[in-house]
Amino acid sequence: MSSQIKETFVSPLNINNPVTVQILGICSALAVTAKLEPALVMGCSVAIIVAVSNLVISLLRNTIPMRIRIIVQLVVVAALVTIVSQMLKAFAYDVSVQLSVYVGLIITNCILMGRLEAFAMANRPWESFVDGLGNGFGYAIILVIVAFIRELLGSGSLFGFQVIPQSFYDFGYMNCGLMLMPPMALIILGCIIWAQRAKYPELQN
Repeated sequence: MSSQIKETFVSPLNINNPVTVQILGICSALAVTAKLEPALVMGCSVAIIVAVSNLVISLLRNTIPMRIRIIVQLVVVAALVTIVSQMLKAFAYDVSVQLSVYVGLIITNCILMGRLEAFAMANRPWESFVDGLGNGFGYAIILVIVAFIRELLGSGSLFGFQVIPQSFYDFGYMNCGLMLMPPMALIILGCIIWAQRAKYPELQN
């Protein structure tokens, strides 16, 4: 893997994360992170859709008239979202119900349209695919971190399995119900953004 390709993949995972640096995809980050399982599925779904749509648009970029490029991009994304949604309903119905309308709303995710317009329309297929994977996984990492904290402290469980011992509750420990409310997701996300900017001063400019 060349250094340029490696940078394309690694950068969105950290220094150029689409959620914490570009501040994109915030709505779903708040809505689907009360539990770890739907957050992980949502993150993987977005990663697959961004990568494949980037690849398709890059392959077609020289044949798409500029005046209808947004329409073509939306059609490609909508088709992929529909496929992913139907697969979730077929193989992970319970998670699909938990995600509700948010799978369909991937179509309007700013990360998708941003990568298609800014990267896939100007770069070769392989680079575009890697860029899509990097940004998708960068988005997924943040969702998983937020969901891990919220489910652990809010429900005392991970992936639905109780991890805080019953003895803790017998001694008076109580789950923090506030963690399961959307505002808490915003606060956790804000803490992650603060920690990242403290570690990388160049992001403060």
